[in-house]
Amino acid sequence: MTQSHTRLAGVAAYLPETTLSTAELEDRLAERNPTLDLPRGLIHEHSGVRRRHVALPHEKPSDLAAHAARRVLEDNGLRAADLDLLVYAGVSSDAVEPATGHIVAAKIGACCPVFDVRNACNSVLNAIQVADALISAGRHRRVLVCCGELPTAGTPWTVADAEEYVTVAASYTVSDAGAALLLEAGAEPGVLAHRFSAYSAGWQAAISAVDNLTTDPSAGRPTIGPLVVDSVELVRGIERIDYAVFHKPLADLGLTWDDFAAICVHQATLPTLWWFCDQVRIPQGKVVVTIAQHGNLVAATLLVQLARVVGSGRVRRGDLVALVGLASGASAGIVVVRW
Repeated sequence: MTQSHTRLAGVAAYLPETTLSTAELEDRLAERNPTLDLPRGLIHEHSGVRRRHVALPHEKPSDLAAHAARRVLEDNGLRAADLDLLVYAGVSSDAVEPATGHIVAAKIGACCPVFDVRNACNSVLNAIQVADALISAGRHRRVLVCCGELPTAGTPWTVADAEEYVTVAASYTVSDAGAALLLEAGAEPGVLAHRFSAYSAGWQAAISAVDNLTTDPSAGRPTIGPLVVDSVELVRGIERIDYAVFHKPLADLGLTWDDFAAICVHQATLPTLWWFCDQVRIPQGKVVVTIAQHGNLVAATLLVQLARVVGSGRVRRGDLVALVGLASGASAGIVVVRW
């Protein structure tokens, strides 16, 4: 097979209409934990999150991914049968087995090969890396990368005390979402570069248990444990990552941050977003900020941001976009694309 380039044909996001404001969330916590002294406004102060999306009670990660997948196919005048490969890249999954990609494919009517890629909030970036390699090698011509995130299923509504609250506080900032990216073989390159790094010794800083994850895809909503985070150790892990992972691809391409129409950066909290941007010298004006109104969208974050700037006209065909990822583990990565 001949070598080809990878172009970005389309992107779509699905954000559930039901939302929960931070004030409403704090009301619910206070009602269910009458002895917990939780100052109002604390969650927003520490995270910057004002609102998050909550999927319908019957919806599963595959449903959220399927919503976005159907949208991007429709936008491009395609059917599911036109896909050569489907890669599911969400942290959330319907079951331990089979791969959630199978469930998404069945729901949208695809008959192509599928597999899952998981690497916490960098799952989508790694899926783009894999899809680019397969398309560039001529193995596939049209690949759908999709994810469905249902982290609110793990929200801990009762906590024993303030100490326990601190360990699970990140669970109150997350949001449900679906996202999909369509990649195709093309004459001109759309995926220009990607680079990744990890500091795996820091894996214990952020953990979401899967002890009670359902193994029956036909059962009710999957449940997971709360996201337990040691914020200090997580930041230390990210600091141990060589920030050259972000700068070298730009240098190799002769680019600076100022050359991008938009820079999509993973966002767990607003303060840590701006701290990170300062560390790697990303101009704040280039960043697509979603954390305040949409919460932490987990692995869907970067595609939701991309869909937002493309939909608004901020990014047009031919514009440069950087997708910058940070994830527990800890890992970091960047994908440079020309839309």
